Amino acid sequence: MKLVFLFCSLGLFAFMKCSAAHPELKAYAEATEGMQRYVIELPALEDESLKQVELIIGKTVPTDGVNRHFFGGKITRETIQGWGYSYYELKAIGPMAGTLMAGPPDAPKVDTFVPVRHGVGLLRYNSKLPLVVYVPEGVEVNYRLWSTESELVAADVQ
Repeated sequence: MKLVFLFCSLGLFAFMKCSAAHPELKAYAEATEGMQRYVIELPALEDESLKQVELIIGKTVPTDGVNRHFFGGKITRETIQGWGYSYYELKAIGPMAGTLMAGPPDAPKVDTFVPVRHGVGLLRYNSKLPLVVYVPEGVEVNYRLWSTESELVAADVQ
């Protein structure tokens, strides 16, 4: 069994057990030199249309603990020829940027997970296929699950 890191919206960490080899994983290429392949296997749900997946990709680096930081980067959605399966790829992360608030001059550095602002948005929840993400070595892939109620709310006509 393999453990996959799950980043919860409350800032808590949890772990989810997943099988090591998803049956559809054979269609996906191994990571090339200098890259890592992350595989997220989602459990089957009764109504998967009520959930979505947010990719949270970044790196843990020392920061001042006062400012908000982020990396630039572009994630592309690619398709495996002949299979039609999608995967996501971040070829490189840009330089770290952040706010410029003054903090205490003698404040110690704090290891902080700094995300990449990639703009991919929420992805469809699909337990039938693995969610595969290729990133440079040293970059971490986390995810957050979003859910909604099945009840629809009618909009007003004006």
